[in-house]
Amino acid sequence: MIKRRLENIISEKLYDGKAILLMGPRQVGKTTLLKMLFTGRDDVLWLNGDELDVQRLFDNVSATRLKAIFGNKKVIVIDEAQRIADIGLRVKLVTDQIPDVQLVATGSSSFDLANKMNEPLTGRKWEYKMYPLSFGEMVDEHGLLEEKRMIPHRLVYGYYPEVVMHPGEEQEILRLLSDSYLYKDILALDQISKPDSLVKLLQALAFQIGSQVSYNELAQLCGLDSKTVEKYVILLEQSYVIFRLNSFSRNLRNELKSSKKIYFYDNGIRNALVANFSQVENRTDVGALWENFLISERKKFLHYTKQWNNSWFWRTKEKTEIDLIEERDGQIMGYEFKWNPGTKVKLPRLFLDTYAGSDFEVIHRDNFEDFLI
Repeated sequence: MIKRRLENIISEKLYDGKAILLMGPRQVGKTTLLKMLFTGRDDVLWLNGDELDVQRLFDNVSATRLKAIFGNKKVIVIDEAQRIADIGLRVKLVTDQIPDVQLVATGSSSFDLANKMNEPLTGRKWEYKMYPLSFGEMVDEHGLLEEKRMIPHRLVYGYYPEVVMHPGEEQEILRLLSDSYLYKDILALDQISKPDSLVKLLQALAFQIGSQVSYNELAQLCGLDSKTVEKYVILLEQSYVIFRLNSFSRNLRNELKSSKKIYFYDNGIRNALVANFSQVENRTDVGALWENFLISERKKFLHYTKQWNNSWFWRTKEKTEIDLIEERDGQIMGYEFKWNPGTKVKLPRLFLDTYAGSDFEVIHRDNFEDFLI
């Protein structure tokens, strides 16, 4: 079993009187991680929020009733907790009234779980995000040299655990995952009136990774209005399918101030949506795949190492661009991503002069490991 970076992080937070929330897409290994943490114990109660009887269990429940349900269990795990009505109030009830129980809740869609958790659980929770397997985790598993050799494969098939652990079955698994399963929580909402349009939107976004997106253009492609596109994009982001990167702008009049790019948390899901599993040497979109890979992996790395950066891309009206801008502790760093180490990159003098003290680095396939581990 591949060891996850979050295992030690969560272990250190157990039994301190706070609930633990583990968020992330379906099928990234949240339940597997918790079973590894609590293996061999008979004092753990497992509940699945997808099951109707579990949902009903928490309807108008009291602390006395919960104590009877929990019995002598010391750890309560609620999978897919976002499916339970008023889950935030229910978790607050446990943390306040049954303090000797460690509550752990997982969720695959933040639009329900986060909204119903944050206000009731202020100061009462530790929240972590879990992603598909990371480059760093795979380096821990079988070494840097072996994982670097696998990068062309990862650019195509990604890092979902089931994909990684079943070589030769990658395409079949990814098609199953991308065929509505990852966004089943969104499709269950009354807000989604045109499921086919949601799939069209995902495909359109998949073709535009690394490019600026326009909600108006996406609306025309998908047969929706721009407000609906924006709503769907937010829901997809809150279900951990995609994430947005906004433009950086502070000083120059010709900087783009409200543009955005959209990336996928996993390359394999992206390629499944566009039905393209060709190898990298035969692809014209290898640059976009490399950019999506590096930005999503950087997001994992920063989260697991508890580094709090602000992130953007930078572009001017004259199309001068930097793929990624990070700021931490007042220091600004720019990164440009190139698959080919021999590609010549012009130093972004305008950016460096405008933002005094900033720095710049080109990340390519010969030097990227220091960026991700």
